[in-house]
Amino acid sequence: MSLKSFPLLSSCLPSSRLNSSDKTWIDEYLLEAKQALGYPLEPSELLGDDNPAKQFDTLLYLAFQHPSCERTNVRHIRSGHSRLWFLGQYVLELALAEYFLQRYPRESPAPMRERIFGLIGKRYLPKWIKAASLHNLVFPFDEMDKLIRKDREPPVKSVFWALFGAIYLCFGLPEVYRVLFEVFGMDPDDESCQPKLRRQLEDVDYVSVEFEGKKLSWQDVAPPEDALFAQPRLFRACVPPGMHRFRGNIWDYENRPQVMQTLGYPLQMTDRIPEITEARNIELGLGLQLCFLHPSKYKFDHPRFCFERLEYVGQKIQDLVMAERLLMKHLDAPGRWLQEKHRRLLLNKFCGRYLRDKHLHRFIIYGEQVQDSYEHNRRLRNPATTAVQQAIHGLSYTVYGKPDVRRLMFEVFDFEQIQPKAV
Repeated sequence: MSLKSFPLLSSCLPSSRLNSSDKTWIDEYLLEAKQALGYPLEPSELLGDDNPAKQFDTLLYLAFQHPSCERTNVRHIRSGHSRLWFLGQYVLELALAEYFLQRYPRESPAPMRERIFGLIGKRYLPKWIKAASLHNLVFPFDEMDKLIRKDREPPVKSVFWALFGAIYLCFGLPEVYRVLFEVFGMDPDDESCQPKLRRQLEDVDYVSVEFEGKKLSWQDVAPPEDALFAQPRLFRACVPPGMHRFRGNIWDYENRPQVMQTLGYPLQMTDRIPEITEARNIELGLGLQLCFLHPSKYKFDHPRFCFERLEYVGQKIQDLVMAERLLMKHLDAPGRWLQEKHRRLLLNKFCGRYLRDKHLHRFIIYGEQVQDSYEHNRRLRNPATTAVQQAIHGLSYTVYGKPDVRRLMFEVFDFEQIQPKAV
């Protein structure tokens, strides 16, 4: 397999060959794992070279080698497993965030975070592992239910995350949904993961037509072919149709061109007809205005006219993009170290800093009172710039897809701080 065709996948493969004791585990347990996850039982090595799933057996083996197994004294197995869970946790978060944003188009992100925690918080993972009858592979020698929590949860958590890292590398996001909802049988309507009741603001605005009256199921999440955006349904779920009333207002006229120029928008796209390009650019402009709309402005009357939902997507996608970047950059680093590095690079304090370096923080639209109190208080202002930065990533992901988030993070905002500075 060449490095060029699947750089991320090859960066997660073990750095040395598997030996006979690995093969013993594979012969003994792998079929059971594949059967539980609903994959064909023949060895994946038989697939062609251009198919990422060729490496699935190896990655699946790594996913089950959690830190309390006997094979983890071997360095390449240990770091292989930890790199997979490092990637998998962000894949899970992004997948569920996208799904819930489209399923509940009117909700603010707070209840959604609660729902997601109720599904994949670490105290709930053992029951999913048991539901898919994988618990004998995680604890071959112990009865899982009899273990105390601190012996039971960490191995289950790292296996669960690593499993989704492996599935994502070989089969992509749609497969992640299938495994979550079919194999593990997660039910978003389940009592256990409902958010606690809160005072909801009255939402008078429309949601996009495709969300009216029906809740999306996980099969509907895949973006339709040949659409205006990379993630059209996600865009519609985050940018309310009522945003069109802001077209041609002062911000749109004075500030949007400057923001677009700084971010290098609109990107060159080749469409069949120019109207498509024009429509996309109009929507992109509205999305950008939404990115800069601080909740203090309209949220009280119109709960969705603020950057919250975009910010939520943006947090998740920037986590995943940064994780992929680090995996490809540090080929032999263990997951723990990568996690630390990842936190440091994306720490809230710094995300907003790159937005300020580009002088985009002047364009944020605050409510009057907040504007006055933020005027001389950087402590209050910084979280807002961070949020706007994340919202911009979210918008670029829904409109142009992941490559553009990479461009923004590493070329425009220079998250890794490796570009030469003007003195």
